[in-house]
Amino acid sequence: MALTDVAIRGAKAKGKPYKLGDADGLFLLVQPSGGKLWRLKYRWLGKEKKLVLGKYPEVSLSEARKRRDEARKLLAAGKNPGDEKKREKLRAQLQNAETFTALSAEYCDKRKRDGVRPWAPATTQRSEYLLSLLNDSIGPMPIAEIEPVDVLAAIRKIEARGTMESARRTLQLAGAVFRHGVATARLRSDPTRDLQGALITPRAKNYSAITDASRVGELLRAIDDYQGQGLTKRALQIAAHVFVRPGELRHAEWSEIDLNEGVWTIPAEKMKMRKAHVVPLSRQVVELFAEIYPATGPTGYVFPSLRTRARPMSENTLNAALRRLGFSKDEMTAHGFRSMASSLLNESGKWHPDAIERALAHGDSDRVRGAYHRAAYWGERVEMAQWWSDHLDALRKGADIVQFKARVA
Repeated sequence: MALTDVAIRGAKAKGKPYKLGDADGLFLLVQPSGGKLWRLKYRWLGKEKKLVLGKYPEVSLSEARKRRDEARKLLAAGKNPGDEKKREKLRAQLQNAETFTALSAEYCDKRKRDGVRPWAPATTQRSEYLLSLLNDSIGPMPIAEIEPVDVLAAIRKIEARGTMESARRTLQLAGAVFRHGVATARLRSDPTRDLQGALITPRAKNYSAITDASRVGELLRAIDDYQGQGLTKRALQIAAHVFVRPGELRHAEWSEIDLNEGVWTIPAEKMKMRKAHVVPLSRQVVELFAEIYPATGPTGYVFPSLRTRARPMSENTLNAALRRLGFSKDEMTAHGFRSMASSLLNESGKWHPDAIERALAHGDSDRVRGAYHRAAYWGERVEMAQWWSDHLDALRKGADIVQFKARVA
C-alpha cells in the first residue's frame, strides 16, 4: 500500500529501525531516534543495492517519488544510480572548490608550457594582468556558479573605465579559461559564449610613430641627450636601429647575441608569430651592445630590471623615457620604431617590400613561401640593416633630406 503524508507524520520511533514501504522499491526508514530517511531498494548486476534519497521532511513524499523515478530511468538506461550519485557528488565538490581565479592560474600555466605554441613572456604578463582585473568580481566564485550576467557585469566595470580594448581582450581570455574548464570536465559550458557583441567595439588605433625624416633626426638627438638611466638610453638607441617589438628587445639575452658575427637570434617562444627570428646587426648596433656588455653581460638579460637581474626591464620603461623626453603618447611609442623604419625603408625605394616585411618579422601564412623569403632576402636584409643605421646617423646629424628614386622592379 502506498504511503501518505498522514501515515508518515504519524509514524513513531520504536526500539529498532523499521520500514514503511511505498512502491517500486521506495521506502521510509524510521530510526529509533525519530529520524525518517528515504531509501530506494533496487538490483544491480544481480545484487541488491540501496540508494539514499534524503531525509524527511526536507525531502517530501512527492520529491522522494520523483527521485525514485529518476533513479529507475538510470537503471533502464543501464546505469547504476548509486555510481551516478557518487559521480555527481564528486563533480559538485570539484566545481565548488574550483574558483575562477584558480582556474585562470591553471590555464595561464598551461599556455606558458604549451609545447606547440607557448605564450611569449610579454603575452603571459599581459594576459595574467587582464585576468587579475576579475579577481574582485567573479574571481572568488566557484566556476560552476558563474552565469553570463556575472561575467558581463564584471567586464562592464572594466569597460566603464574607458578601456574598451582591455575589456574586449579580458572577455576573450575569460572565455578561454572557461573553455579550459569544459575541456577538463569541470564545466558543462562556457558562460561567455552568448556575450559576443555585448561590449562596445573599440576603434582600431595604430601605435603612434614619428615617420617624418626631419623629426626622426630630432628624436634621435633627444635620445642621445637622455639624462635618465643608462640602460634605458641604450635600449632606445638600439630600438631605433633594429625595430624589433618592445617585448623582444626587453627580453633579449646575451646568449642570443653573437657580436662577432653581428647576429641576434630571437628564439621562437619569444616571438609573436612563434617563429625564430634572426636580426642582422649593423656596425653601430654591435658597438652599442658592446658598450652594454661590461655592465650586464656575459649572461642573463641584456636589459635587466633595476630591482633584480632575474627579470627584464619593465614594459613601461621605454614609453616613460619617451614621455620624459617630451614626446607624447600621440607622437611616439616604443612600438613606433617599427612603423618609423617600415615607412622610411619603403619610401627609400631601395629595398624589396618582402625583405622589409621579413625584417619586421611579419607572419607569412604560406609556410613554403615564408621559408623561401627567409633565405632569399637574408643578404638584402644584412645590407639594409647597415644602410638603415647609416641613414639614421645622417638624420641625427641633421643632413639634408633627399628624395629617393623609386625602386625599379
